[in-house]
Amino acid sequence: MISLRQVPDLWRCWDVTVRDAPIAVALVLASLTPALQNRGTQLGDLPGRPLDALAIAVIALECLPLVVRRRWPIVCLALVSAGFAADQLLGYHAVAGTALPIALLSTGLHLNHHRRTTAVLASAAYVPLAFALDRQGSAEGVTGFVTFYLALAAAWAIGAWLRLNKAAEEERRCHVAEATRQAERTRIARELHDVVTHHVTAMVVQAEAARYLTAAPERLDQTLTAITDTGRRSIADLRHLLDLLNPDHDADPRTPSVGELSALVEQTRKAGQPVEFTEEGAPPAGSARVVAYRVVQEALTNALKYAHGSRTTVHVRHGESEIVVEVGTDGAGSSVSPGGSGRGLAGLRERVSALGGEFSAGRRDDGFVVRARIPAGSPS
Repeated sequence: MISLRQVPDLWRCWDVTVRDAPIAVALVLASLTPALQNRGTQLGDLPGRPLDALAIAVIALECLPLVVRRRWPIVCLALVSAGFAADQLLGYHAVAGTALPIALLSTGLHLNHHRRTTAVLASAAYVPLAFALDRQGSAEGVTGFVTFYLALAAAWAIGAWLRLNKAAEEERRCHVAEATRQAERTRIARELHDVVTHHVTAMVVQAEAARYLTAAPERLDQTLTAITDTGRRSIADLRHLLDLLNPDHDADPRTPSVGELSALVEQTRKAGQPVEFTEEGAPPAGSARVVAYRVVQEALTNALKYAHGSRTTVHVRHGESEIVVEVGTDGAGSSVSPGGSGRGLAGLRERVSALGGEFSAGRRDDGFVVRARIPAGSPS
C-alpha cells in the first residue's frame, strides 16, 4: 500500500514531460467542451467561429507544447505563440489561449540562455499579430493591444522573479552545505588533534624515559608496556573516528566515544606525570561529558609537554546543571616534547563556548591552570 505521504515523492520521480502533461490535456479537454466554446481569450474581438477540424489542430498546437515547457521552453513558447495567433485570427477563441501566459511564465522561469533575445523576438512577433487583427476589423484599439501585451509581459516577469528566488535559494543551500562541511572538517580535525596529540605525547615521553632505564629491567619493561598500551588506545580511538566518517555507521557523529577520566589520569601517570585526581558526582551523558573529557585530556597533554614531572592536580565536579573542570600544573618542569601549534586550547575554548560555557587558561604564580564551566544537558 502506498501512503498519501509517498505520493509527492513518487510524482517527483516521473519525468518532467509526464508531470506537465496533465496541464496540456486539461486545456485540450476544456477547449473541446461545447459549453466553453468561444469562452477563451478574445484578443481583437473578432466574430466567433464554430469549432471544426482545423480548430482541433489549432488547439493541439496551443496546448500540447506545454508538455516540454520545462525541457525546451523556447520551442514551447514558439509553438504556443503560433497556435495562439491562429486561434485569434481564425476566431475560435478557445480556452486553449490560456496556454500562452503559461508558456511565457515557464520560459521566464526555466530558460537559461538567450533570455533577452527571446523576450525581444516575442515582443516583435506580437506587433504583426496586432496589425493583422486590426486589418480584419478588430475594435481593440491601441489601448487594448498594449494592455494585453503588458499582461503577457507580467506573466514573463513572474517567471523571471520565480527564477531569481530559485537561484537565491540554491545559493543559500550551497552556502549552508559548505558551512556544514567546513564545520564537520573542523570537528574531525579537533578530534584528531585531541586523540593523536595526547597519545603520541605520552608515547614520546615514555620512550624518552625508557632511555635511562636500561639498568632497571623491571621498570623498563613497565615503560615499554605502557607505550604499547598507549599505542593500542591511540589506534582504537583513530578507528572510532574513521568509523564516524562511514555513512553506514550507526553512532551519532556529534558525540564521539570517550573513556573514563580515571583511565586517562592513570595513562598520564604511567607517562611519568604525578597527577592528583578528584571527581565529584556522576558524569552525565551527552556532549557536556565529552567536552569535559577533552578539557582534561588537553590539559594533561600540555602538562606532559611543558611541565613533565611537575605536580598536576585534576578536579572535576559533576553538578545537575553544569560540569566544572580545573586542571593545575605546578612549576615549569622539563619539556621533552616539541612545542604545540596552539590549536588545542583554542579548540577547547570553541567547544566550551558552543555549549554556552566559560573557559580560561593561563599562568599563575606557581604554574599553569585550566578552568572550564560546561553547562550539562546540551544536545550538541
